[in-house]
Amino acid sequence: MSAPTPPPANDGFIQKFTILRSAPRELWVIYLAKVLEIIAYGLMSSTLVLWLSADLGFSDAAAGDTIAVWSTVLTLVTVLVGSLTDAVGIRKSFLLGFGVCLVARFIMAIFPEPFIALPFGLLPLAVGLALMVPVMAAAVRRYTNARQRSIAFSLFYTLMNAGYAIAGVLFDKVRLAFGERGSYVLPYVDVELSTYRLLFFMAFVATLPGMLVVWFFLRGGVEMTEQGLTVTPEKSKYPDDGTMSALLHMLRDTLRETAKIFGSVWKQKTFYRFLLFLTLIVGVKLVFYHFHYTFPKYGIRELGEGAKIGNLYSVLNPVIIFTLVPIVGALSQKISAYAMIVVGSFISSIAVFFLAFPGSVYQGLAGGFLGDLIGHTWLGVEGAVNPLYVGITLCVVLFSIGEAIWSPRLYEYTAAIAPKGQEGSYMSLSLLPYFVAKFFVGVLSGRLLAAYCPAEGPRESETMWLLVGLMAFVSPAGIFLLRKYIRVHEEGRDDGAAAR
Repeated sequence: MSAPTPPPANDGFIQKFTILRSAPRELWVIYLAKVLEIIAYGLMSSTLVLWLSADLGFSDAAAGDTIAVWSTVLTLVTVLVGSLTDAVGIRKSFLLGFGVCLVARFIMAIFPEPFIALPFGLLPLAVGLALMVPVMAAAVRRYTNARQRSIAFSLFYTLMNAGYAIAGVLFDKVRLAFGERGSYVLPYVDVELSTYRLLFFMAFVATLPGMLVVWFFLRGGVEMTEQGLTVTPEKSKYPDDGTMSALLHMLRDTLRETAKIFGSVWKQKTFYRFLLFLTLIVGVKLVFYHFHYTFPKYGIRELGEGAKIGNLYSVLNPVIIFTLVPIVGALSQKISAYAMIVVGSFISSIAVFFLAFPGSVYQGLAGGFLGDLIGHTWLGVEGAVNPLYVGITLCVVLFSIGEAIWSPRLYEYTAAIAPKGQEGSYMSLSLLPYFVAKFFVGVLSGRLLAAYCPAEGPRESETMWLLVGLMAFVSPAGIFLLRKYIRVHEEGRDDGAAAR
């Protein structure tokens, strides 16, 4: 008996979006929660390194080391909670993550003492973030069917970038209103917050509605199948245990499964090619974290207090990304992921060198139409436009164009290089570049700032960005030169062929 013929697909542009009308309300709850959480995370990620130095008194190097430890914990926990949804269910996972983030952000905002803010705020925040990030992606998959999934994830990615843009605007507005070293007294409770702790408090405020909307509107056991919506009571993988016991069991099982995966993949020749590829891609990954942990201090020190450094990266980058990614994706369907990664990472790494030139190089542009457009029309700078605004903008624009080309294809290439049936294991291991890059940048950024862009004294910021650019350029150069060893055949694409 032949299988029933599926209904014809509605491929019109408008229909690609209206197909989500039949998705359960839980999908829209996830979207709202994602935007709110990204706003909160974006506010904190740009502020973190500034807060460590201005409020807690850390040196550039000590602040960088703290970031390194924190981001390492975040990445490790993210890897370990891959099976959390099976252990306690999506709803409980979200509520636990939001709850941890809510308390952690409140503590970081209210308590300026390092012995309170770090162990009871910053460290638990890493755990809370790790509890939510992978579960949100899993939830989008569960709340959509096959026809809805592509547009659902595209909208998910777009809203994520919108959240970052909103956070960037708020970051600049608060700093401009209160100053880098200003303060604000919370009404009714008479608690004085520094500018950076006020940004943390705003992150806490953004977290609260996210938690409430999940609490009241996200049902447990909801799943969108090809046959329609089903709602069944969520059952824990460990039904006889409470949530904390289930988490401990989950941790034990995850560690056991991770050890099993690592034990098996090391016996495969493909894995060594994959490991080489991951090592090379770390170079360009470093730039992402330098924009979060090195750029804020650099921008304030070179452009002056109150400079709209949030608009320069945290707004401009996501706007370009969610504009270009769909276009690039549509135009490059027949181009191999490998080729896209080489070209995109080359563009992104070259972009960093715009910051390796002294401001005088951009003096002519700063005094002309481009400088007027960037400085006066967009950023609202009064008087003469610092030529570094032009250099930074050119860097971010070109870097973002490269990111739109290569970053979305990284997961696709990971799936292509993985042996059949082990895509999930390789996808988990693809987080290794984030782990290495975050730790390396955390340790390096503070020392680069102290050496080349100190708060006081002569600066050689161009040298700092030259070193970052050279490290980033290792990625496209290495991936291209070692293509014989790491390039694999990609089904349906002629230019991805290579012998395994």
